[in-house]
Formats: sequence, structure tokens, C-alpha cells
Amino acid sequence: MPTLRLALAQVNPTVGDIPGNAALVRRWTRAAAGSGAHLVAFPEMMLTGYPVEDLVYRESFVAASRAALDALAAELAEDGLGDLPVIVGYLDSDGPARIRADATPGRGPRNAAAVLHGGAVVARYYKHHLPNYGVFDEDRYFVAGSDLTVVRVGGVDVALTICEDIWQAGGPFAAAREAGVGLVVNINGSPYELDKDDVRLPLVQRRAAEAGATVAYVNMIGGQDELVFDGDSMIVATDGTLLARAPQFTETMLVHDLDVPPGGPDLPATAGAMGIARAHVSDALPTLPSAGLTGGIVDRCTAEEEIWRALVLGLRDYVEKNGFKSVVLGLSGGIDSAVVATIAVDALGGRRVAGVSMPSEYSSEHSRDDAADLAKRQGVDYRVQPIAPMVDAFLANLTLSGLAVENLQARVRGITLMALSNQEGHLVLTTGNKSELAVGYSTLYGDSVGGFNPIKDVPKTLVWKLARWRNEEALRRGETPPIPENSISKPPSAELRPGQLDSDSLPDYEVLDAILTGYVDGDLGRDGLVAAGHDPEVVDRTLRLVDIAEYKRRQSAPGTKISIKAFGRDRRLPITNRFRERS
Repeated sequence: MPTLRLALAQVNPTVGDIPGNAALVRRWTRAAAGSGAHLVAFPEMMLTGYPVEDLVYRESFVAASRAALDALAAELAEDGLGDLPVIVGYLDSDGPARIRADATPGRGPRNAAAVLHGGAVVARYYKHHLPNYGVFDEDRYFVAGSDLTVVRVGGVDVALTICEDIWQAGGPFAAAREAGVGLVVNINGSPYELDKDDVRLPLVQRRAAEAGATVAYVNMIGGQDELVFDGDSMIVATDGTLLARAPQFTETMLVHDLDVPPGGPDLPATAGAMGIARAHVSDALPTLPSAGLTGGIVDRCTAEEEIWRALVLGLRDYVEKNGFKSVVLGLSGGIDSAVVATIAVDALGGRRVAGVSMPSEYSSEHSRDDAADLAKRQGVDYRVQPIAPMVDAFLANLTLSGLAVENLQARVRGITLMALSNQEGHLVLTTGNKSELAVGYSTLYGDSVGGFNPIKDVPKTLVWKLARWRNEEALRRGETPPIPENSISKPPSAELRPGQLDSDSLPDYEVLDAILTGYVDGDLGRDGLVAAGHDPEVVDRTLRLVDIAEYKRRQSAPGTKISIKAFGRDRRLPITNRFRERS
């Protein structure tokens, strides 16, 4: 059998930075050539970044993607890399978007892959299965392809597929078997969620069996607004053997030598409902410059490490890709702000993180001490700005009492952070966890103020687990734990009135989070939650709080998605909505 040296480029593109993404392709292709690769593959929509959302409708953007593809092919040849076939994702179009009156059925914007070789585009493939669930709206944007593209590289027949094509049985992978290919390359923009890496390997194994071919899965890494991509690229043999697997959340190139059968005579022009489009690059592989290479199999992360790395990468890329130099957040001494500050320091370094303690007359001494302790441990730019004089100035001009006074304190803190943002150019981080967002336990334009929320999709019980894991990880490395133990162990409180605790307003978080997981993530109704063993009275109260808080969530900052269903694009409910689960 021919030995094909395959390189999978697990890289971090930026949406809209077409020149920068093309430069990434050139740089990593040069590295692939240096390793002696015969074929290199880049992720889905590599040239444009992913997802591009309504940029699809902008004809200038589509034209820029198409022009950049042709230019990239020529530039690779000028770089002396024209002999190395390159698979790259990009945005194509063969007609107007379907929102226009002159749209033609079966034509429009395409989520596409191309093979570049010899200074030209030698093959194109249009994504066949278009996901339209969760965070995906691809049926809104793209027209599905109907042909499977098979490219002969060094005598080996290689089929091209894109992301969702691998999640569905039939279609391109069934067609690949009928086409007699030796290798299927699947390029991806597959967002992270907890334990998704446990799902991917069995999935790729099923598609390898279906195609009767080795499958190479390459995924991007990086943060894009609420999404974070974790890589986890892999190669799986026809019999399901895992041959190589890349790390998560790290830019890398997975290079592996594959023994694959040579292509035979061209088989039928159709396979099932799909046509077969064939292209020819070469009939023989260049001699390998070195002994056999194996990509290796990287150990999987623990759940807490996986989530932590996702949150760090999501924040880092949001800050870097949007041009912020630093971040600022309120340091209360509590667990949520402690975890957000630690994520920020891990992402950016302590010198780029400003932490502001804003004590009121109800702030406890231990909370102030805990905030100062955390800042000292992590080298944060720490400031103290008491809010009592500002609150008193409001109260001297407004007659307020009870909850209005509590919310006023939160809003004064929000104003303070936004003023520092305007003055010094920081991105304000908000610190509300998923449990609080779910039940509306926050003050609009107060503690909810900010441009990004690293723990928006992290339930309160998981916030504690992450804090303990991060401290244990520091001890394992021989470092000082970044989070004061008191911030982890003390009962949570907003400290907006004397003796206040979260438990005054909410069920125990262990109970609350279990109900929220069923209702928010699992779409269970009231009866299903009660049947699962939850107290009916607590269920009724919790569901009411979730339902009436939709208007707050609609105004909340974006934050990294880590669960199967995050607030935002994953869960879209009307604000004005009278339906309620009946008791």
C-alpha cells in the first residue's frame, strides 16, 4: 500500500480576517512541507473564520473569500509549496442568497472546501448536511451540496467532507464507500461542550466503518464570541483503531503516516443520491524524507481541566481578537468574582487584570480581606473604591427603600466599573453564574453590567468545583493556590443588606442546579421534573423564576458556551410569553 503522510492543521482563525487567515494557511503549510507531508488539511471555513453568520449575505464578503482562495493558491506556489495539495475551508457562492427575489433554487452561498495545488484550485466540495439546531443556523445561510468530491493524491483516492457530514449516517460517507476511496478527510468547526470529545471518537469510528476507509478529522481551536473550539483532531482506521489524536485547546499540527489502498479505476459517477466529482492531482507519492511518523495519542483532560481551559481560551480570544488591552471586574471576595479573576489572570496575566473592591456599609470585613488576598496572590492591579458616599448622594435625592436600595448599590458598582472602562480602556467582565442568570438573581445595569461573562454557562455548583480544581492544580505544580479558601467555603451572599445570604431567596444550589439542568438543558416540563424526584413546590417556584427572567437574560453579556444548552443562541424563547408549566 502507498504510505501517505497526512498533516492536520489544528489552528485558530479569526472571523473576517481573511488576509490573516490566509497567512496562517501559508505558515502552517510551510511547516507541513517541512515535515514531508503529502497532503495537509485545514478546518472548516478556514479562510473566513467560523461561524460568519449574516456576513454570508454581504456580497462583498463572499467575493473577498472567493478572491482570497485563488490568491492563496497562487501564493502557495510562489512560496515553493505548489506541489503540496492543501485542503482549505472557505465561503463560496454560485448564486444569490435565498433571501433575495432573484435567488435560484439549488444555488446560493456554500460552505465549501477546496483543494489547492500547483497554483490553482483543482477541486471544490460543498457541504452536504447543514445543521440547523442549537447554535447552528446553516440551513438559513447555505445551500447544500449534492456531489461528493474525490481527489486522487499520489494514487490514493481522498474524499472531502465538512463537519456535519460526519454527524449524519448516509450521504457523503455512504457515497465514499461506493466510490472506493481510501481516505475521507473531514474538516470541522465543531464547538466545544463538556464531554463532546467522548462523543467524537465513537462517531468517527462509525463513519470509518460506513465509508470502509480511514477517516481524518481536523477541527479548529479558538474562541469566537460565545463559542470556543477545542481541536481534538484525530485519525481513525477503517477498523475503528485510533491512530493519532491531537490535544485540546492547543494550536498544533498532527502529522501521521497512513498506509492506504491505491485508487482503482474510476467507479460510477453516482453513489446513491449523490454524484461523484473526481479530480486528479498525482499518481505517485514522493519518497518520504524520514522514517515513519506517528502523530501520537494525547491523553484526555479531566472534566474540570477541560472546562477551565475552554473558559480561559474563550476569554483570551474575545479580548485579543477584539483589541482590548486589559479587563476590569469587581472583586467582592466571593466565589464567582474569585473564579472570574483567576480565569482572567490565566488568560491574560495579572498585569492586564484590574480588580476593584467596592465595599458598601454592608460589606463584611472578611469579604474585603478575601478580595485583597486574591489580588495579592495573583498580582492583580487592585483598587478599593467605597461606594457608600455615592449611594448616599443618590438617596439624598431619591426616596428609596427595601429592594430598590439593594439594587441601587449594585448599580453604583456597575457605573463605577463602566467609568473605569471608559477612562482606561478596560473590558468589563461580569461575574454572574448560570444558576443566577437562570432565575434572574441579578440586578440589571448593576452586577450584570459588562462586556463579557466568562462563567455565564457555569452553574454555581460547578463554580465551586472549578475553584477547588484550580487550587489543587496549583498545589500539584508547586504554586500558591490562587483562590483564598474562605472565598470557597463561606456561604454565598450578595451583601446588600445585613446578614443576607443567597439561601434567603433561592433553594440550596445543589437542589436548584439539578432542577435547572432538567428544565433549561433538558427541556423537561414540570411533570417530568417532579417525576424525577424534585419537590413539587420547589419546582413550581424555580420554573416561575426562570420564565419571568427571560428579559434579563436577553440583555446579558455574551459568555463562553460549555454546556449542551447555553443561554443565548442555544435557547431562544420569547420574552413576551404567557405559557407556564401547570402545577
